[in-house]
Amino acid sequence: MNHSHRIGFCFGATSGIITTLGLMIGLYSGTQSMLVIIGGILTIAIADAFSDALGIHISEESENKHSAKEVWQSTLSTFFFKFVFSVTFIFPILAFQLLTAIIVSAVWGLSLLGVFSYHIAKKQNKRPFNVVMEHLVIAVVVIIITYFVGLWVGRIFG
Repeated sequence: MNHSHRIGFCFGATSGIITTLGLMIGLYSGTQSMLVIIGGILTIAIADAFSDALGIHISEESENKHSAKEVWQSTLSTFFFKFVFSVTFIFPILAFQLLTAIIVSAVWGLSLLGVFSYHIAKKQNKRPFNVVMEHLVIAVVVIIITYFVGLWVGRIFG
Protein backbone atom coordinates (compact mmCIF):
# COMPACT_ATOMS: atom_id res chain seq x y z
CA MET A 1 0.00 0.00 0.00
CA ASN A 2 1.51 3.33 -1.01
CA HIS A 3 1.64 6.42 1.21
CA SER A 4 -1.51 7.99 -0.23
CA HIS A 5 -3.64 4.89 0.19
CA ARG A 6 -2.22 4.25 3.67
CA ILE A 7 -3.17 7.81 4.71
CA GLY A 8 -6.69 7.30 3.38
CA PHE A 9 -7.07 3.90 4.98
CA CYS A 10 -5.72 4.83 8.41
CA PHE A 11 -7.57 8.13 8.64
CA GLY A 12 -10.77 6.92 7.01
CA ALA A 13 -11.00 3.72 9.03
CA THR A 14 -10.22 5.38 12.36
CA SER A 15 -12.55 8.29 11.77
CA GLY A 16 -15.25 6.01 10.41
CA ILE A 17 -15.12 3.83 13.49
CA ILE A 18 -14.86 6.47 16.21
CA THR A 19 -17.21 9.04 14.67
CA THR A 20 -19.86 6.49 13.80
CA LEU A 21 -19.71 4.77 17.19
CA GLY A 22 -19.92 8.11 18.98
CA LEU A 23 -22.88 9.18 16.90
CA MET A 24 -24.66 5.84 17.31
CA ILE A 25 -24.20 5.75 21.07
CA GLY A 26 -25.30 9.35 21.47
CA LEU A 27 -28.36 8.91 19.28
CA TYR A 28 -29.25 5.65 20.99
CA SER A 29 -29.06 7.09 24.49
CA GLY A 30 -31.06 10.15 23.44
CA THR A 31 -33.71 8.60 21.19
CA GLN A 32 -33.54 4.78 21.13
CA SER A 33 -34.79 5.06 17.55
CA MET A 34 -33.51 2.68 14.88
CA LEU A 35 -34.62 5.11 12.17
CA VAL A 36 -32.72 8.02 13.71
CA ILE A 37 -29.57 5.91 14.18
CA ILE A 38 -29.61 4.59 10.59
CA GLY A 39 -30.16 8.13 9.33
CA GLY A 40 -27.24 9.31 11.44
CA ILE A 41 -24.96 6.56 10.14
CA LEU A 42 -25.82 7.35 6.52
CA THR A 43 -25.27 11.06 7.17
CA ILE A 44 -21.85 10.34 8.67
CA ALA A 45 -21.01 7.95 5.84
CA ILE A 46 -21.70 10.63 3.24
CA ALA A 47 -21.25 14.11 4.71
CA ASP A 48 -18.42 13.36 7.11
CA ALA A 49 -16.62 11.19 4.56
CA PHE A 50 -16.63 14.11 2.12
CA SER A 51 -15.55 16.49 4.89
CA ASP A 52 -12.69 14.25 6.02
CA ALA A 53 -11.61 13.66 2.43
CA LEU A 54 -11.46 17.40 1.82
CA GLY A 55 -9.54 17.86 5.07
CA ILE A 56 -6.96 15.27 3.98
CA HIS A 57 -6.85 16.85 0.52
CA ILE A 58 -6.06 20.30 1.92
CA SER A 59 -3.63 18.88 4.49
CA GLU A 60 -1.70 16.95 1.84
CA GLU A 61 -1.65 19.99 -0.47
CA SER A 62 -0.39 22.21 2.33
CA GLU A 63 2.65 20.00 2.87
CA ASN A 64 3.74 20.75 -0.70
CA LYS A 65 5.51 17.36 -0.78
CA HIS A 66 3.06 15.36 -2.82
CA SER A 67 2.09 15.28 -6.48
CA ALA A 68 -1.45 16.10 -7.53
CA LYS A 69 -1.99 12.38 -8.19
CA GLU A 70 -0.88 11.47 -4.64
CA VAL A 71 -3.11 14.17 -3.14
CA TRP A 72 -6.13 12.85 -5.05
CA GLN A 73 -5.32 9.26 -4.12
CA SER A 74 -5.28 10.27 -0.44
CA THR A 75 -8.52 12.20 -0.90
CA LEU A 76 -10.41 9.43 -2.65
CA SER A 77 -9.12 6.65 -0.42
CA THR A 78 -10.08 8.66 2.68
CA PHE A 79 -13.60 9.10 1.35
CA PHE A 80 -13.85 5.44 0.36
CA PHE A 81 -12.59 3.98 3.64
CA LYS A 82 -14.56 6.40 5.83
CA PHE A 83 -17.71 5.59 3.87
CA VAL A 84 -17.16 1.81 3.94
CA PHE A 85 -16.28 1.59 7.62
CA SER A 86 -19.18 3.83 8.61
CA VAL A 87 -21.70 1.84 6.59
CA THR A 88 -20.65 -1.45 8.20
CA PHE A 89 -22.36 -0.28 11.38
CA ILE A 90 -25.77 -0.41 9.68
CA PHE A 91 -25.68 -4.21 9.45
CA PRO A 92 -25.89 -4.89 13.21
CA ILE A 93 -28.74 -2.37 13.47
CA LEU A 94 -30.68 -4.29 10.84
CA ALA A 95 -29.81 -7.73 12.22
CA PHE A 96 -30.37 -7.39 15.98
CA GLN A 97 -32.59 -5.77 18.57
CA LEU A 98 -31.41 -2.19 19.00
CA LEU A 99 -29.58 -2.53 22.33
CA THR A 100 -27.88 -5.72 21.15
CA ALA A 101 -26.98 -3.99 17.87
CA ILE A 102 -25.36 -1.12 19.78
CA ILE A 103 -23.30 -3.55 21.85
CA VAL A 104 -22.33 -5.59 18.77
CA SER A 105 -21.36 -2.37 16.99
CA ALA A 106 -19.20 -1.23 19.90
CA VAL A 107 -17.43 -4.60 20.01
CA TRP A 108 -17.02 -4.56 16.21
CA GLY A 109 -15.62 -1.03 16.14
CA LEU A 110 -13.30 -1.41 19.11
CA SER A 111 -12.04 -4.75 17.77
CA LEU A 112 -11.24 -3.22 14.38
CA LEU A 113 -9.51 -0.29 16.05
CA GLY A 114 -7.52 -2.68 18.22
CA VAL A 115 -6.39 -4.75 15.23
CA PHE A 116 -5.39 -1.64 13.25
CA SER A 117 -3.53 -0.25 16.25
CA TYR A 118 -1.70 -3.53 16.78
CA HIS A 119 -0.48 -3.55 13.16
CA ILE A 120 0.62 0.08 13.38
CA ALA A 121 2.59 -0.64 16.55
CA LYS A 122 4.28 -3.69 15.03
CA LYS A 123 5.20 -1.75 11.90
CA GLN A 124 6.77 0.99 14.03
CA ASN A 125 8.51 -1.47 16.38
CA LYS A 126 6.54 -0.14 19.35
CA ARG A 127 4.98 -2.10 22.17
CA PRO A 128 1.56 -3.10 20.82
CA PHE A 129 -0.14 -3.07 24.22
CA ASN A 130 0.64 0.62 24.79
CA VAL A 131 -0.47 1.71 21.32
CA VAL A 132 -3.63 -0.42 21.35
CA MET A 133 -4.61 0.78 24.83
CA GLU A 134 -3.97 4.43 23.93
CA HIS A 135 -6.27 4.22 20.91
CA LEU A 136 -8.95 2.17 22.65
CA VAL A 137 -9.03 4.49 25.67
CA ILE A 138 -9.59 7.47 23.37
CA ALA A 139 -12.42 5.63 21.59
CA VAL A 140 -14.03 4.59 24.89
CA VAL A 141 -13.84 8.17 26.17
CA VAL A 142 -15.67 9.32 23.02
CA ILE A 143 -18.31 6.62 23.55
CA ILE A 144 -18.83 7.58 27.21
CA ILE A 145 -19.07 11.29 26.49
CA THR A 146 -21.50 10.85 23.59
CA TYR A 147 -23.64 8.50 25.68
CA PHE A 148 -24.08 11.15 28.36
CA VAL A 149 -24.57 13.93 25.83
CA GLY A 150 -27.32 11.82 24.25
CA LEU A 151 -28.98 11.29 27.63
CA TRP A 152 -28.80 15.02 28.33
CA VAL A 153 -30.24 15.95 24.93
CA GLY A 154 -33.00 13.36 25.36
CA ARG A 155 -33.95 14.80 28.76
CA ILE A 156 -33.79 18.44 27.74
CA PHE A 157 -35.41 18.21 24.29
CA GLY A 158 -37.19 14.84 24.36
